[in-house]
Parts: sequence; structure tokens; C-alpha cells
Amino acid sequence: MPECEPLVTQPIPITVLTGFLGSGKTTLLARLLADPTLRDTAVLVNEVGEIGLDHQLLYGASETIVLMDRGCLCCALRSDLAEQLDDLYLRRMRKEVPAFARVVIETTGLADPGPILQTLAADRTIAALYRLERIVTTIDGELGERTLDEHFESVKQAAVADLLVITKTDRADGQMIERLTARLKDLNPGAHILASARGEVNPGDVIDMGATTPAHPLVARHWLRAERYVPASVAPAVINPGASTAHDQRIRSFAIEYDEPVSGKALWAGLERLIDDDGDKLLRVKGIVNVAGLGGPRVIHIVQHVLYPVTSLPKWPDDDRRTRLVFIVRDLQPANVRAILDGALAEAA
Repeated sequence: MPECEPLVTQPIPITVLTGFLGSGKTTLLARLLADPTLRDTAVLVNEVGEIGLDHQLLYGASETIVLMDRGCLCCALRSDLAEQLDDLYLRRMRKEVPAFARVVIETTGLADPGPILQTLAADRTIAALYRLERIVTTIDGELGERTLDEHFESVKQAAVADLLVITKTDRADGQMIERLTARLKDLNPGAHILASARGEVNPGDVIDMGATTPAHPLVARHWLRAERYVPASVAPAVINPGASTAHDQRIRSFAIEYDEPVSGKALWAGLERLIDDDGDKLLRVKGIVNVAGLGGPRVIHIVQHVLYPVTSLPKWPDDDRRTRLVFIVRDLQPANVRAILDGALAEAA
């Protein structure tokens, strides 16, 4: 019987790398993989046909996994994502491929990252083996404003990100970068924003190589960043009334807070109603919840129709004991979302 790797004690972190066509995803990824600290990385690329990465052809029509000379595993994603992740893990266990510490999934430029995020949560086997670490979106510093104007897919990619990387800053003037940065902050107030020229960036700023997960109190606060979002009670009908495109006006980011502990059962019921009625419009929901009768907070994460497994924090990140929920939605009014949750909690009371 062949020798196998021991089971991993913690789910393997996954970074989803997305961004519109030509925004510099592959250039950024090539630079990241060239760093020795990321040798133990597996890469899944969701593309069609042959793929060039760092001027080296990695995938032929018959190849599924290639071991790069720098030690990284690269896979052409041509089948169901859950099947490929499961197969990759089994190959790791059987030592058919080198042990990897993290996975990067690079999406096609036209992809809505939502289905990928849903797969990571909805498939129980995958959820046990892997966990979503962060979503990274590249934005073309030179053409980003035009892309956001013309392609709603790029707006959604920016809205759901944990990190936004503005690329090609060496080809854009300062005013262009300032306008693009301001617009991205309107779309996604909680995201970190980095600038990059020719893919140059500190790997640790893009792919967390530490033990980071929302189940850790300090990381959970950093992950949520609720203080950056406008409260639902004062959120405008559109986030940027002066925007030159209707695309931005369809996206709304806001926070809902409750000062007193809430009924967990009632809050889940309200969230489930939102998912049932408007799940396709819930681009992303994150929250730290003070459930009445429980000692520590609960962390929730929703992507469209899928509620990730609720996790517990061993303690509060700080002295703030409020329930804080962050919503990034499409074509939903903040007041309507608040009314549904308030109604569910009122019924329980």
C-alpha cells in the first residue's frame, strides 16, 4: 500500500484571484509564484485552451497538472471545481503531487466569482478540506474606469473583493489613479487597495501566508471592517449619485448594527428569508453576531444563496459587543433589508 500524507488538521486556505480581461491577473500571479515563499502553492486556472504564464506554456490539451520548475503545482480547470479540488487533495494525500500549503484559483476575466465562492461553501466535502482565505481583484489602472463603465461583471468583481490591486500604475497618470481609487472606495469601502506596476507587489500583502481565518478574533475584526460602511438607516438610494454609469448605482454597501444581543434563531430566519427572496442579489454578507445566551460571538458569511457554516470566536475582538452585519448587494434597497431583519427579530421578541 503506498505511503500517504497525514490528514491536514486545518482546512487549506484558498485565495480567489479575479479581475476583468486584461487587468493583469496573470502577470500578478506570475510575480507571486516567482517568490520562494510561495513554492508550496497549488494554482487552478479557470480558462479555456492553452494558457501562458510568465512566458511559459503550462497547459497543453492533454495535461491537467504541471509541476513548475519553481515547485508550484498548476492545474487547468476544465471540469467541475469541487471535483478538481477533491482530486487535488487526494493526489496530495497519495503523494502523487508535492504537499501544498495553499491554493490560488485564477478565474477567467469574464467570470462572476459568485459561483466559485458558493462551491467552496455549499459542497460539504470541499468545505471540510478547504476554506476561503480572501478574494483578490485586479483593476487596470489605465483602463479601469472605462471597464467599470462598460462591463457590470467588473463592477461585481470589485464589489466582493477583500483586496483590490490597481495594476499598470506605471502607465496611468496620478489623476486617473486617484479617480479610480475613489470610485473603488465607493463600491467597496471595506477592501484594502494596493497599487502595482508590472505585477510587482509584496506577496504577503496579496496572499496571507499566516494562520488567518475569521475564526480568529483580531482577524475577524480586520475581515469585517464594519466601521467603513454607511449604516443602512442613512444609506442613500444609490452609493454614488454623480457616477457616470448606472452600473455603480446598482451596487450598495452598508452596515446593520444591533446594540443588544439578538435571538440567533430569529436572525437566521431573517437571513434565510433574504436568501430565499433575493439570494442572487446578495453579493456578499459578513457579520459578527452577539447571540443572546452565548458567551462568545458568532461569525457569519453569505454569498448569494449560500450561507457558509457559522463559526464561533473564542472571545470578542475588542470591547465592542454589538452585532455588526456588512452587506454588499445588487439592486436591493438598504431600508428593505433592514426591515426584513428587524421584522424577524421583532417576531421573536
